[in-house]
Amino acid sequence: MVDLKGQYEGIKEQVNTSIAEVLDSSAFINGPHVHSFQKELEDYLGVKHVIPCANGTDALQICMMGLGLEPGDEVITADFTFAATVEVIALLNLTPVLVDVEPDTFNIDPKAIEKAITPKTKAIVPVHLFGQCANMDAIMELAEKHNLFVIEDNAQAIGATHTFQNGKKQKAGTIGHVASTSFFPSKNLGCYGDGGAIFTNDDDLAHTIRGIVNHGMYTRYHHDVVGVNSRLDSIQAGVLRAKLPNLDSYNKKRREAAKKYSKAFEGQPNIVVPKILQEGPEGHVFHQYTLCILNEKRDNLVQHLNDNGVPCGVYYPIPLHLQKAYTDERYDEADFPVTNQLIKEVISLPMHTELDDEQIEFITNLIIDFINN
Repeated sequence: MVDLKGQYEGIKEQVNTSIAEVLDSSAFINGPHVHSFQKELEDYLGVKHVIPCANGTDALQICMMGLGLEPGDEVITADFTFAATVEVIALLNLTPVLVDVEPDTFNIDPKAIEKAITPKTKAIVPVHLFGQCANMDAIMELAEKHNLFVIEDNAQAIGATHTFQNGKKQKAGTIGHVASTSFFPSKNLGCYGDGGAIFTNDDDLAHTIRGIVNHGMYTRYHHDVVGVNSRLDSIQAGVLRAKLPNLDSYNKKRREAAKKYSKAFEGQPNIVVPKILQEGPEGHVFHQYTLCILNEKRDNLVQHLNDNGVPCGVYYPIPLHLQKAYTDERYDEADFPVTNQLIKEVISLPMHTELDDEQIEFITNLIIDFINN
């Protein structure tokens, strides 16, 4: 699904130099590379504060801790996403409220959000799924109307840009009150282990979060807030510094590969290619290239691809409202028609910076021949 070794070959000198610098300095925690990466990512995103942390799941949890959400507060998020999004809500004894997604973008449906808002609702967590921003015009309007926090889950869309209806452009992760991201190795900007970060333009919130990630300390051994131990180590920061200048070119290569995939599938009635809502250089950064297979051959196609040495993924095979850990009698199956259909149809194809035309042609021909026979 990804070719990290091929990508490494292109930045080998920079990565090795960064790692060697960390080893030579022995500044393994909060060393110079961490501080430099923080500043460079702030500049790239155009956001006031980047707070690095240990992983993307921690980042989401710390966002909620920083906002002061309390047990029983309701947090609305998408039913069709990875479990980490709802996991941290449950860990903090908040109340997850899962809602359906849009059929063409797979992102959270603003109409479903509005329907789910109650007096206990305190926050919305839009997930920018597969590399494309959720409808942030509508979501921010709802948040303002109902006085809610917006926590962007930006684990899959770093580098993407949302263009508002008034023409204003902002990078994904800089629009809501606070945002989280993951630097898991397979991400568009990934390190060589675990890593994550939090973004915000709120000075006071940034100050609170900086304490939370470091045991609640601003001064050593003075614990002013309840915190956790969640820091990005210096070696991972060094890897990310080597990759960050290439992020836009990496995303461009992903978009080019996606365009070739979609071109090859033109005229195939049983294959629905990803919809790009906002055309332009960063409208969709294709963390995943996800098709819908309409003729009930999805599961057999997965097996066929695997049998022919082509990796693929089903993201996601079970909706969160049916996961054993998150079942709740409040949920009505009638509220999740899109998600319940998508889990039967979606399949994600290899998507990375090293895909070449020969590979894309082999994969698409394999799929088309199977679907039509």
